[in-house]
Amino acid sequence: QGQLVESGGGLVHPGESLKLSCVGVGFFFSTYAMRWFRQGPGKERELVASIGSHNGFGDYADFVKGRFTISRDIAKNTVYLQMNDLRPEDTGVYYCSAARGVYEYWGQGTQVTVSS
Repeated sequence: QGQLVESGGGLVHPGESLKLSCVGVGFFFSTYAMRWFRQGPGKERELVASIGSHNGFGDYADFVKGRFTISRDIAKNTVYLQMNDLRPEDTGVYYCSAARGVYEYWGQGTQVTVSS
């Protein structure tokens, strides 16, 4: 059974940066597309960024383009989300997800709070 473990969340001020990590275990990580979602207070979960299993190109939601970068290290079974120029509206729980066909795994989430 596959598992994902996120880390790297925290409390930062507007304009600061954070880097989230998500380690996958128990499944063939390199064959899965990886995604980061977030859920803000009182909001629905939304897709933030994704990266394919066979390429290093990321796709981004409009509200993070130019500020966030998704990347993956196959050797470490890890996907990252570099978040720059954070804003209060980026506050929420960030989840990583691994998907391949009918198979999908989710992490437990890591809290990101952006506040002055």
